[in-house]
Amino acid sequence: MSPAADAVAEFLEHCEKERGLSPNTVLAYRRDLRALADWLGVVRGEGGWTWEGLGRRDVRAFQAHQVEAGAARRTLARRLSAVRSFYKWLHQEERVDANPARAVRAPRLHRTLPGYLDRGQVERVLEHAAVRAAEGAAAAVRTLAMVELFYSSGLRLSELRGIDLDHLDLVTQQVKVRGKGRKERIVPVGDHAQRALRRWLVVRDAVLARVRAAGVAAPSPSPSPSPTPSPASPPSRARADRQALFVGPRGTRITVRAIQKAMVALLEAVAPGDGLSTHALRHTFATHLLDAGADLRAVQELLGHASVTTTQVYTHTSVERLRQVYRQAHPRA
Repeated sequence: MSPAADAVAEFLEHCEKERGLSPNTVLAYRRDLRALADWLGVVRGEGGWTWEGLGRRDVRAFQAHQVEAGAARRTLARRLSAVRSFYKWLHQEERVDANPARAVRAPRLHRTLPGYLDRGQVERVLEHAAVRAAEGAAAAVRTLAMVELFYSSGLRLSELRGIDLDHLDLVTQQVKVRGKGRKERIVPVGDHAQRALRRWLVVRDAVLARVRAAGVAAPSPSPSPSPTPSPASPPSRARADRQALFVGPRGTRITVRAIQKAMVALLEAVAPGDGLSTHALRHTFATHLLDAGADLRAVQELLGHASVTTTQVYTHTSVERLRQVYRQAHPRA
């Protein structure tokens, strides 16, 4: 591994272990820095450059190359952010004298309003989930508990998936979650979500009991010299996760894909063709709070945003909704 690659590897380890960045962020940094290194290898030759030797013009030239290659503005901004963070770390480690990306201007991004559901749509989503849960299937009961918690507490998908039993307190109706940068916060759990979660906990216990019973091996005869597994033998099971709040049929913590599939199916049933994702429930949570007059700073805390600027996008959503009402209702609009 070259010295340049060694520096990137050390930086990524620092991001993961010391800064506590999410795996997705670390992976994005790796890709973006690899793109820069590959470009430098082409224009300067392999081994013909060092991180210490790069200047502001090099970073701008890399940006220009990305534009010519058709990169979107958001991609350009993300890659510049990765280079800035990398050089900030190099400077702190006293490996470079200055950060060449610091003075490079990021492209202006067009802010798009996040997709969300109106109150009627939310009621239909929750009603649809409740009807399915009434049939008693474990997956349907779990889906109801998850969608109620998403809308009740405004969680990110990763936050909901990572909840352990000891993080949830249904007496005081609150849950502790770990957000971006491994920052923990406590958020309230509404009455409807509490009831759905209590019902899921009963079903969850039954799922884990069934997994435990199935995992008890029956007495087997003395082993033969070359044992041949029976076609009917169950596949090996992963160890059940007794800490996870939401588990799958094998008792292991539910996967991201399983959560996405369940939530998208619900949203598609109410708003077909809108392309709403699981994150739309978080957007809906914030938008409905602000529509009802909630304080922006309080919503920021509930969402776990580091900056109130991030939360302000939801005020734009609310203003846009008011404009639509105005256009439809005012006689001289």
